[in-house]
Amino acid sequence: MQRSEAEAFYREYNAVCNAHAFDRLSGFVAEDVQVNDEPQGLTAYVAGLREVVRAFPDYRWEIRGLLIDGDRIAAHFTDTGTHRGEFLGVAPTGRRITTREFAVYELETGWITRVWVAADNLTLLDQLR
Repeated sequence: MQRSEAEAFYREYNAVCNAHAFDRLSGFVAEDVQVNDEPQGLTAYVAGLREVVRAFPDYRWEIRGLLIDGDRIAAHFTDTGTHRGEFLGVAPTGRRITTREFAVYELETGWITRVWVAADNLTLLDQLR
């Protein structure tokens, strides 16, 4: 995949996530995807995203930067949302959150096969208290 193709692919993936159209992720994410070096699978991957959106119905991943090197894409995000459901043991507060997230994706034959992700959940939890 050329750099421009990888960027277009990733931006479309991000748009699908921001539309909360997780049933469409099978067009981007491999059935046997690994997350943080652990086998997760597409079903669990989607369930994790649904859990975030259940707690923050207006959740968005705003791309701040992308680095593409061969079959790897590194993304820096600003994540935002309004806390409407339980998250990490915290009951809904109605508070608006903003946090940072970094992720590296590995592509194979047009699919996301591995993801390494780190989100600043401590800052997010501080905003809920």
